[in-house]
Amino acid sequence: MSESARRVVIAAFPGVELLDVTGPAEVFSVASRLLPSGRRGYRVEVAAARAGELTTSAGLRLVADLSLAEVRGRVDTLLVPGAMELAAGRAEAVVDREMVQWVVRAAPSARRVAGVCAGSHILAAAGLLDGLPATTHWLTCDLLAARHPAVSVDPDPIFVRAGRIWTCAGVTAALDLALAMVAEDHGHALALEVARAMVMYLKRPGGQSQFSVPLAQQEPTDDRIVQLLHWITEHLAEDLPVPRLAEQLHLSERHFSRLFRRHTGRTPVAYLEAARVEAARRLLEETDRGLPDIAAASGLGSVESMHRGFRRQLGASPAEYRRRFRTPTATA
Repeated sequence: MSESARRVVIAAFPGVELLDVTGPAEVFSVASRLLPSGRRGYRVEVAAARAGELTTSAGLRLVADLSLAEVRGRVDTLLVPGAMELAAGRAEAVVDREMVQWVVRAAPSARRVAGVCAGSHILAAAGLLDGLPATTHWLTCDLLAARHPAVSVDPDPIFVRAGRIWTCAGVTAALDLALAMVAEDHGHALALEVARAMVMYLKRPGGQSQFSVPLAQQEPTDDRIVQLLHWITEHLAEDLPVPRLAEQLHLSERHFSRLFRRHTGRTPVAYLEAARVEAARRLLEETDRGLPDIAAASGLGSVESMHRGFRRQLGASPAEYRRRFRTPTATA
């Protein structure tokens, strides 16, 4: 790794969500290992009020490399993870006051700052989200909006980038946020390579809903359906009528349709459209390909069909989606 590694500081506190810390740390670590020699990788440090052990929400202990007071010098990326307390069916974001005060002082000198999951509440309390769009775990979005009316809270996206300030949704969305940062620094090819190395289902774009195609469907319990879904993903651009899908499982159309719906919660036709819109939205965000090309590559066929699918699935046109969520060209 190059000596000028990008410094990532993750600011932790007792009770912090474990994956909010370890998820991004692993993404940056894998990215560093996959980078060619001489390219700027990442050096991850965990900081807390006091250096040493701290207990996370999972009961497992982390070791902070240094105290908050010892974080000096240039910080490339500052990540502020969060924590939630659940009581009487209500989720409450933990806002560590000492952390808020430190973030107020430390954030201005970092190249980019991110609130991870409920960590968005800490950024809001520090005044970093005023006048900006932001998201957080869906359980606490209403709370964030109520307590910080100057923040434009969007409960839907997996992550939101507003200039150098990033926020993300719950728990595993931290992985998507970190992958997007890797893509910004080193390009989409490396981010996708990291996703594959971590056996992630896909690299989700920030604008994807917290309740998107992969998340909203039921988890199939029939291995035949699981294998078919993977096969569908690899053949989206082809003509996939129900008879062809049924043939893949050597079932009658009627039996196949019942089985598919029982295990996915969707009809085959509905699932296909949702999966194709998912593929199209990734191409819109990550490439400059034209709408006809994307419609063909995703299996939606024509631009008109793509428009109809996007309106049904997302309530926006493909062009509107691209304007809002197109990822800027990455720099090395």
